[in-house]
Amino acid sequence: MAKNASCENWLAAEAGLQKYYLSVFYGIEFVVGLLGNSTVVFGYLFCLKNWNSSNVYLFNLSISDLAFLCTLPMLINSYAQEKWTYGDVLCISNRYVLHANLYTSILFLTFISIDRYLLMKHPFREHFLQRKEFAVLISLAIWVLVTLELMPMLVFINNASNDSSTTCHDYASSGDAKYSFIYSMCLTFLGFLFPLFVMCFFYFKIAVFLKQRIKQQVTTVPLEKPLNLVILAVVIFSVLFTPYHIMRNMRIASRMVEWMQSQCTQTIIHSLYIVTRPLAFLNSVINPVFYFLVGDHFREMLVNRLRHHFKSLTCFRK
Repeated sequence: MAKNASCENWLAAEAGLQKYYLSVFYGIEFVVGLLGNSTVVFGYLFCLKNWNSSNVYLFNLSISDLAFLCTLPMLINSYAQEKWTYGDVLCISNRYVLHANLYTSILFLTFISIDRYLLMKHPFREHFLQRKEFAVLISLAIWVLVTLELMPMLVFINNASNDSSTTCHDYASSGDAKYSFIYSMCLTFLGFLFPLFVMCFFYFKIAVFLKQRIKQQVTTVPLEKPLNLVILAVVIFSVLFTPYHIMRNMRIASRMVEWMQSQCTQTIIHSLYIVTRPLAFLNSVINPVFYFLVGDHFREMLVNRLRHHFKSLTCFRK
């Protein structure tokens, strides 16, 4: 009896999380993320004259975030109304853009960490990997790579219809669970764990480099700033992305015939998976912090331009 009551509570929690938690959390991400990333894009397009490799990666990161944020109004409405009314094409494209943002963000953050390390080793940007043209090529390669690695996902995403409504299932809750799990594990290793390893490697390299410079008392460049940037990137990886990938794989595995769990267990796993989803995409809200941490005069230029527009508006009113 107690077990049945517990399962009913989890079923109620699952429904509440989908209707209220997802719609509210995504709503907050949309408002805050749109404001932050729009400000950054404005700053890069109208304030920054001399671009370098860091600027290229960060600009692409903001474009990726804006593309994701534009998909949120449909998701918010569908979760709040508990039905999907936009058709199959928008369902698939919405889920596709959502995952494209996740994995392009991971790769751009990884290359930002590499760029920070190179900036410490070559503060005058004389290394060929620090050239703006190389960063443009890398950015294009990232977009192409992520597009190709997400193509199989189109097979797994589908709509589910009943007499009263249509639901746009997320990737982990639709398609053949067996093949979806294999693909999800490959995506986890190639799209998440490998970039995380690369980022941790360069974090270690930066820490060693900083320690050597401190011993040598060489202070020609500010070394703490690149170190703090990579630490923040690693924290974002660990706190936001890891729970999502763990629970996504568990969610798919719980649907497999070979590992079929009870309905109650599946509900618990799905509820926990729901909790991790908006947390993973919280990076779109946090990413603008990188623009101000990396700096390269971006913050000063943006503040000066906004101050100039404010003064012009004040003078016009007078």
